[in-house]
Amino acid sequence: MARDVGKITYTQMLNSRGGIECDFTVARLEEDRFSIVTGTAFGNHDLGWMRRHLPESGAVRLADVTAQWSCFALWGPRARDVLTPLTPDPLDTESFPYMSLRDITVGDVPVRALRVTFVGELGWELYCPTEYGAGLWRALWEAGEPHGIVAGGYRAIDTMRLEKGYRVWAPTSRPTRRPTRGGCRLLRQARQGRRVHRPRGAGGCPRGRPAHAAVLPRPRGSALGGAGQEPVQIDGEVRGRVTTGGYGYTVERSIAYAHLPPAAAEPGTAVAVEIFGEWIPWEVVREPLYDPDGERVRG
Repeated sequence: MARDVGKITYTQMLNSRGGIECDFTVARLEEDRFSIVTGTAFGNHDLGWMRRHLPESGAVRLADVTAQWSCFALWGPRARDVLTPLTPDPLDTESFPYMSLRDITVGDVPVRALRVTFVGELGWELYCPTEYGAGLWRALWEAGEPHGIVAGGYRAIDTMRLEKGYRVWAPTSRPTRRPTRGGCRLLRQARQGRRVHRPRGAGGCPRGRPAHAAVLPRPRGSALGGAGQEPVQIDGEVRGRVTTGGYGYTVERSIAYAHLPPAAAEPGTAVAVEIFGEWIPWEVVREPLYDPDGERVRG
């Protein structure tokens, strides 16, 4: 969270074992005021964890403001084209870089715009007071129609985040799992209680490789995907389990993430995943599968 005012970071809260209790984005609004955005399904969990760990001195105050804000995520290669005519504020990368926030006006709506993404594409999360929510939706929809805008739900988001390799708490990040085992490679140092968890190797894991690897089926276009907890077999021996999976419509492959021994996480390793009682041949691949250099999110 030690970022400048106006900057955003993705981070985790850890327990005394180094396990991940929460993961979310933190925006620094002022020197001593922060905004935390967490997953829809885990708001109460994360709020409860933070409340239980507030300092007894009262030096930190926590308020749940969920009901006060509406949010629409505008993501896609034409996001800037849709938003530019609606605001006098500059949206170019130099003025509004990735992982930063600005207070802007969209149409006649005051908006807190966060340049973040959970789908691996250019875009913003746009927050406004709830009474302006319908007006913000109309403005975005009307401006987006000439560009072919579509309304996407969570399943659309989920398939895109799988292609991009974005983690999500519960399936891939858990209280019993260290950040490095969840594939978090940018962790420098996280402290909880008196224990400190430090990354090992260039990738934050032993030998510099994440123990959380993406696997794909060999047949291109196959729609067989692991939903979670399916066993993964290597050389006839079960060596891991799928944590999350689905179909990637951009890469046209089924995608699954599984915890594997580091030695078995090398791209090209042949594995088999049991799906509905049948062992299906898959292959470990290098991730992310989509836009590996992150050019689209930073464009």
